[in-house]
Amino acid sequence: MRKIATGLYTFTGLVLGRVYLIVDPDGLTIVDTALPWAAGTIARQLVAAGRRPAEVKRILVTHGHPDHAGGLPRLKAITGAQVIVSAAERAVIEGKAPVGHRPLERPPTMGRLAWPPEVTLKGTPVDRVVEDGETLAEVMGGLRVIATPGHTPGHISFWQPEKRVLFCGDVIAASRGMRLPSATWTVDMDENRRSIKRLAELDAAIVCFGHGRPLVQDTAQRLQNFARRVCVE
Repeated sequence: MRKIATGLYTFTGLVLGRVYLIVDPDGLTIVDTALPWAAGTIARQLVAAGRRPAEVKRILVTHGHPDHAGGLPRLKAITGAQVIVSAAERAVIEGKAPVGHRPLERPPTMGRLAWPPEVTLKGTPVDRVVEDGETLAEVMGGLRVIATPGHTPGHISFWQPEKRVLFCGDVIAASRGMRLPSATWTVDMDENRRSIKRLAELDAAIVCFGHGRPLVQDTAQRLQNFARRVCVE
């Protein structure tokens, strides 16, 4: 694990997808779970850091894509943690609806061949559904849920206003500098741009992306500059 700030860490060596750890007095919270085989790596890094997997009380899932929820079934089995998602993502997380991606309209033959197949996650029971504006009082002294649809219909981000920490999932990709998420795997890019604009108004000091290193310097200004560039009315 690598420390980002007091009580906030990111796991390492997961190949694809960022997973974050929040340490609170009553236990641990994990944000997203990466790919299916990441669960074992996460558990081993917890043990190496002197923590028990059973200390994980909550798993927050930003959205139901395999690189964010793939490790969820095993990680829930290992930890016994409560799974928390948005209402619109619940069916995807529970394996009752396919993973969302951009509709393919009148594709040429080669386009159809290259288009991603329908994918359904291995279902995991959801313990709690959260809505926009709801606060998880037990996490980080009060972690607010922000609806950020576009990449998926039920994508949510998480915001701690006093610490100015933002977990934005795949609303913004940051593996090669800030950029828009994958067009293929984004259901509605215009809606996603509106979500970017909403997040840029938060004055974040730390942004934890679903892909790429967390942003910890000149964060608010850089996020605002990015929003102005991609969110042209």
